[in-house]
Amino acid sequence: MQIKKSAEDYLETMLMLKEEHGYIRSVDIAEHLGVTKPSVSYATKNLRENGYITMASDGLITLTDKGMEIAVKIYERHKVLTEFFISIGVDPDIAQDDACKIEHDLHPSTFEALCKHAGIK
Repeated sequence: MQIKKSAEDYLETMLMLKEEHGYIRSVDIAEHLGVTKPSVSYATKNLRENGYITMASDGLITLTDKGMEIAVKIYERHKVLTEFFISIGVDPDIAQDDACKIEHDLHPSTFEALCKHAGIK
């Protein structure tokens, strides 16, 4: 299941918004990611066509099982990496930014080794 980093960012953001607000709207995605509404429209169209999300007639977005699986994986990596970086003395804001940068590229075995070493998860 290979998808682009930007799609993973969108799915992760959708999960975060769902947890925070109880719903997912395109306008909130745009604000959270700092992108334009047309960019969100383009991304959600692709995500919908590939079966990662559905959109209701009122514009509310729902992650499909396939989309949720990816979102949970990326969001978990983000949280664990952020926690690890903070635990070794990195400023929380920098830890968040750095986690975002590497959450997509870290090999699964490297992530598992990091978790094991840090006693996380």
